[in-house]
Amino acid sequence: MKHYDSQAVDSSLTYPSLIEALRQGFAANWTSPDRMHLEMSHDPERIMLLMPSWTGPAERSYAGIKVATVHPENHVLNAPSIHALYYLVDGPTGAPLATMDATRMTLWRTACASALASSYLSRKDSSIMTMVGSGNLAPYFIRAHMAVRPITKVNLWNHNIRNAQILAEKLRAEGLPVTAHPDLVSAVQESDIISAATFSSTPLIFGKWLKPGAHVDGAGAFTADRRETDDEVVKRAKIYVDTRAGATREGGDIAVPIRDGIISESDVLGDLHDLTRGTIQGRTNDSDITFFKSVGHALEDLAAAIVIHEANS
Repeated sequence: MKHYDSQAVDSSLTYPSLIEALRQGFAANWTSPDRMHLEMSHDPERIMLLMPSWTGPAERSYAGIKVATVHPENHVLNAPSIHALYYLVDGPTGAPLATMDATRMTLWRTACASALASSYLSRKDSSIMTMVGSGNLAPYFIRAHMAVRPITKVNLWNHNIRNAQILAEKLRAEGLPVTAHPDLVSAVQESDIISAATFSSTPLIFGKWLKPGAHVDGAGAFTADRRETDDEVVKRAKIYVDTRAGATREGGDIAVPIRDGIISESDVLGDLHDLTRGTIQGRTNDSDITFFKSVGHALEDLAAAIVIHEANS
């Protein structure tokens, strides 16, 4: 059985290939039971997630499970908040095929799922992006969105502006058009795509700031006690999610407004299954505001694991 470390994950994935693998996975009839969300009794902020998934009766079928731990306070240690391991098995026999550094894999698949949604929901001419948060996910989100839209300017905002400046310098060295931005309001107001990946417990993005045609991508706040967007965002926007069950029950940006009667579940127009299968169209008007909320899904992990394994087989 092979193990793919973080370097092997990086060398096996590209943003276009993973976005396409996710597109095919969501369009297919794969099975992903609800993830187990376990709060550690001594500290409810610390979470363990178990996320299984398996493919349909394809020529070569797979199954797998991700085990992840989430420790939001790790940022004070300058350490990742999420650690994870993936276990991939052969579908017909159950024989183990590989383990993988799913901490790194999660960064890739989370960003690429948002980029997949953006390919249906953001304006095709989107050129200005604001990235809210400068943690480990931020560079992946920027690169992934740039893989599907002609982005020429990226505003990078963080509560700690120095952290944003440090990351922006690193990304500019890669040739990416990223600049640390001190004012979130003006950054959002000019942006075609606003992507957030934080552990914020209070809204950072306000609906009154959004210009016509903006697309909001909320990928943090994956528990019901956290928010990245305010109620005005969901009131103004056409809402889409990665999966209905997860986003409407777990993600605070959708679950809380539903609980409070601000919106109803029927206001969620579609998920990635609907978009990739063509059962809903996605963006139909350049002036619409769209909002995509993701909380993560086991299908995304399996799709990434298959790409990594087959790239090395």
